[in-house]
Amino acid sequence: MAKNPAGKKKKGGLLSTDVTVADNKRARFDYALEDKFEAGLVLVGTEVKSLRHGQCMVAESHIGEKDGTLHLLNAHIPEYQQASQLLQHEPRRPRKLLFKKREHDKLMGAVSRDGYTIVPLRVYFDKRGLAKLELALAKGKKQHDKRETEKKRDWNRDKQRILRDRG
Repeated sequence: MAKNPAGKKKKGGLLSTDVTVADNKRARFDYALEDKFEAGLVLVGTEVKSLRHGQCMVAESHIGEKDGTLHLLNAHIPEYQQASQLLQHEPRRPRKLLFKKREHDKLMGAVSRDGYTIVPLRVYFDKRGLAKLELALAKGKKQHDKRETEKKRDWNRDKQRILRDRG
C-alpha cells in the first residue's frame, strides 16, 4: 500500500488539499449545469502567487475559442503587489486552458451542435498544488426557471427553520 505523500492528513479517505480560490455562484443560478470538466490553467508566476493569496474573480468570465484552443476570458487575477513592475502580468489577459483532445472535441461539439455554453465554475489548487479550473457544459435558464429555483431555495430554508424551531 502506498504511503501518504508529504505526511498530509487524510480527511474522509481523500487528501485534504483542494483549496478553492474563486467560486462562481451566479453560474449555478443562471444556467442548468450538465457535465463538469476539469482543465489546467497556463499561468505566469505572479498570477500563481496572487491565486495563492486567494485573489481571483471568475464571476464575470467566460470560456471562448481562440486560435483553435479554449481560453478563459475576462477572468480577473489582480497584480501581485510584492513583485516589481517589470514582472507584473495583465489582470484580465486571456488564459489558455489545458484539456485532453477528447474533452476539447466533446466540448466544442456540444457548443456548436447542441447550443450549449461552457461556464467556469471555480478556480482551485489540486492535491499536487496545480491551479485548475472546474467548468461545465450548461444551458441557459429561462426567467421562470430562475424563479422556480429561488422558490425551492426559499422553501428549503423555511423548512429547515421550522424543523429547527419545533425539533
